[in-house]
Amino acid sequence: MNFKIILSLALLLMISTTTFAGFPVERKAKVTTELNAAEEATSEFVSPAAVAADRQTVAILLWLFLGAFAAHRWYLGSPILWNIVFILTAGFFIVGWIIDGVEIITGTYPGL
Repeated sequence: MNFKIILSLALLLMISTTTFAGFPVERKAKVTTELNAAEEATSEFVSPAAVAADRQTVAILLWLFLGAFAAHRWYLGSPILWNIVFILTAGFFIVGWIIDGVEIITGTYPGL
């Protein structure tokens, strides 16, 4: 029984590690000008894994798991003094933590 579990976890690990490239991938896009001539333009080097994790998703995860330490506020660039007060007052007595979460989820938090 344990052999089946170990084998299935090994297969899952092999499949999941090949999902994203761990190196930057050059992206090419076709750009059409006013003369309808197709030209190739290259954009910056971007890893697909980095594109998948946008700023709001990272902020939500920081808020959820490290919110007591104001990690989401540090990440989004809130003023240092307010971050220290946030930590010392346990997230403005938890009410501020909830307000920050709602603002991050709705996308209205300054810095997003």
